[in-house]
Amino acid sequence: MAICYQTPLKPTTFTRRHNHHNNHHLSPQKSNSFTTHLSLSSSSSQTHHPDLHLSSKPEPEPVLATVRSFAPATVANLGPCFDFLGCAVSGFGDHVSLSVDPRTPAGQLSISSISGDPSSKLSLNPLHNCAGIAALAAMKSLNIRSLGLSLSLHKGLPLGSGLGSSAASAAAAAVAVNALFGSPLSDLDLVFAGLESESKVSGYHADNIAPAVMGGFVLVQSYQPLTLVKLDFPAEKDLIFVLVTPEFEAPTKKMRAALPKEITMSHHVWNSSQAAALVAAVLKGDVIRLGKAMSSDTVVEPRRAPLIPGMEAVKKAAIEAGAFGCTISGAGPTAVAVVDKEEVGRVVGERMVAAFRDEGGLGATAVVQRLDRVGARVVESVAL
Repeated sequence: MAICYQTPLKPTTFTRRHNHHNNHHLSPQKSNSFTTHLSLSSSSSQTHHPDLHLSSKPEPEPVLATVRSFAPATVANLGPCFDFLGCAVSGFGDHVSLSVDPRTPAGQLSISSISGDPSSKLSLNPLHNCAGIAALAAMKSLNIRSLGLSLSLHKGLPLGSGLGSSAASAAAAAVAVNALFGSPLSDLDLVFAGLESESKVSGYHADNIAPAVMGGFVLVQSYQPLTLVKLDFPAEKDLIFVLVTPEFEAPTKKMRAALPKEITMSHHVWNSSQAAALVAAVLKGDVIRLGKAMSSDTVVEPRRAPLIPGMEAVKKAAIEAGAFGCTISGAGPTAVAVVDKEEVGRVVGERMVAAFRDEGGLGATAVVQRLDRVGARVVESVAL
């Protein structure tokens, strides 16, 4: 059985989330729908949540007619914490709208529309769409058989950016399905549903999907069983992220292929100590120590940085402008720096954009955002 932990390190049962209601409106959406039944592959050799397999447990009744959910961008790896630590970032992410649809056959899911900048690259087939795969997994976990559901996706995150685009879609979809039926699934259940999606896209790793669902910083202690540790950054402390995304796509599979198969003992010891320092910095709210540790990866960043034009100059420019640290967000190409004041963050962002332009020949955009402590949530709903 999978175990979840929350600091201080003691077993915790995640309770169902409270719905957050706001009035938001989706932008105009495009085209045609695609329907599929609950037929996720179970061929993966990785650990799967037992509830994702169809069972004889009672099927819940829907409590909402429609629901709109949001899941934030995430930053994974954070330098030395490759594949086992990530955090959620406020301000931007993906939205999913979900409803009971009498036109969709019972037990099936249709994707009616996809909107947002990268929508033309995404499939309406739920079996080939991150939101669709996660929604199907959540439906399977709930044993939904008598109703059909219709989903629409609005992408607020660019594809292949290193900001957890696939995880945001998956988290928003899983949360929407859960909320439609009264939120009986735990956060851990929702992470498992998202992992079904992530495993099809970039591999079975939870350092994006866990913080996308749970918010804040989440450490993946193990996968067999899946053990997650929520790290609470002190509420009274400020942590500001400067995220600079160049006009350059870095597919996760390509960036993972650049990684070394073996590392030296000295690199192992160094990266382990920096990862431990980073975790300690998060728990203490020590942004300076967090930045230093984030900048100290000797295993992954040295292999990936040369594949992102201008990245080394961008990191140097960020630190010279006042950032406490800078590294690649996830697989890239987004560069992430940390500061403790928004005004400093704006200056750092300008310098990083200039470095991408001058040294990498790339246009880039900068955003300055805070830590998202909530994770995926409902933003609007309509009762039955």
